[in-house]
Amino acid sequence: MSDVSVSTTTQSTVSELRPGAITRTTLALFAGASGDHNPIHIDLDAAQAAGAGDVFAHGMLTMAYLGRALTNWIPQRRIVELSGRFTAITPVLAEPVITAEVTEIEEIDGVPHARVDLVATLADGTVTLRGKALVTWL
Repeated sequence: MSDVSVSTTTQSTVSELRPGAITRTTLALFAGASGDHNPIHIDLDAAQAAGAGDVFAHGMLTMAYLGRALTNWIPQRRIVELSGRFTAITPVLAEPVITAEVTEIEEIDGVPHARVDLVATLADGTVTLRGKALVTWL
């Protein structure tokens, strides 16, 4: 879309999100809030019985962090779509960093929209989640 520029229409830089270490308390609180009480995320014995060395984060917790990165940038009402593809587990005590980049501006039904790529990355460079969002660009 040639008449809408990233620099003049809205803030085009999505701030990096650093939610902090994912602790056992984080996992227990998320289990309660989400209703996802899968023991692999909160019970060490269950995780080890399944072949994991320790409990690990719910995938949807990381997805929630992607959503939070977006809502720190724009109002929730402007998020049209948010999707993700999990690529690795997020171990307990990991500190994911969420980054996002506006990749395209397009007009849909006469309304400017932005396509955004989001990534959750661990300190060792492991990408645990790749996401895509479509947001209104008003």
